[in-house]
Amino acid sequence: MVKRFKNLFESVYSEENLFKAYRKARKGKGKKYYVINFEKNLHFELSKLKSELKTGNYAPRPLNRFVIHDPKTRVIHAPDFRDRVVHHAINNILEPIFDRTFIYDSYASRKRKGTHAALQRFDAFKKKVSRNGMLVPSAVDNNMACGFVLKADIKHYFPSVNHAILICLIERKLSDKKLLTLLKKIIVEYATEKGRGMPLGALTSQMFANIYLNPLDHFVKERLSAKFYLRYLDDFVILHRSRKQLIEWKSEINTFLVSKLALELHNEKTSIFPMHRGVTLLGFRCFYYFRLPKKYSAGHFLKRLRKSDKNKAQKIAEGWFAHISWGNTYKLRKKIKTELIETI
Repeated sequence: MVKRFKNLFESVYSEENLFKAYRKARKGKGKKYYVINFEKNLHFELSKLKSELKTGNYAPRPLNRFVIHDPKTRVIHAPDFRDRVVHHAINNILEPIFDRTFIYDSYASRKRKGTHAALQRFDAFKKKVSRNGMLVPSAVDNNMACGFVLKADIKHYFPSVNHAILICLIERKLSDKKLLTLLKKIIVEYATEKGRGMPLGALTSQMFANIYLNPLDHFVKERLSAKFYLRYLDDFVILHRSRKQLIEWKSEINTFLVSKLALELHNEKTSIFPMHRGVTLLGFRCFYYFRLPKKYSAGHFLKRLRKSDKNKAQKIAEGWFAHISWGNTYKLRKKIKTELIETI
């Protein structure tokens, strides 16, 4: 029998939890005008939030919409700062409950996970699948290790999330009616169309995204017995020595997504291919013995750099260098550092 949690709502709006949530929401944004304005009357703002949550009068404010090109175009909907505080307050209480239901190899928006942990796990998978680098017949170099990859993407994931299914999945673990009412209010308010969708940019969307795809993770690991599977949001990979097996699993996964989650695989972004061709994963092209940034990465970085002032350019450079240092990028970093000096 699945354990359901109740009597959580008071913990969400407690003074201690709201202050902790505020500290998390302001992290890295202390100089933003909306944070400064919130902090001018911090005690009043937190007390007001507590009162609204406690009485059921809390209502999320309209989302702030903006577009980014990183490199593909994405529409981001950022919540108001006070709503971010509420989202962190909710996450503080619910994250420990739901996280223990997730499989080990779900890597997005989780403590001690993330992109770099996923890349390391992929490295371990490719060694096991290829039996420590066994080469394909007629290999021309030692990176042509045997094995196949199913690289998959879920079509229009965030706009397609079905609210009724999401709420049902949440109710499997929660029986606190007041907390469920608050979660439903956020889900409905942030809909991209009636009964569907979640906004990119909200912390609650990240949590809900993992809850929604958790049944898929368990289906792949437990029903299909796929050992070498990992997922980061709506992208996932499965490695296997048999192309035929991956073809069968792809069909079964799509059937599961359509029938259970009202989703489907993106045909143009889902494919099965030999592992030695290189797997595009989390900003890198992953081969057996090395890892390179995606081709657009350096050009896109330099384009952003040239449009930025000195202080912003320095921050952009530090973040990007920290990321690409996970690949075999010494020469690339050296070249860009030279241009960076000239730019700033």
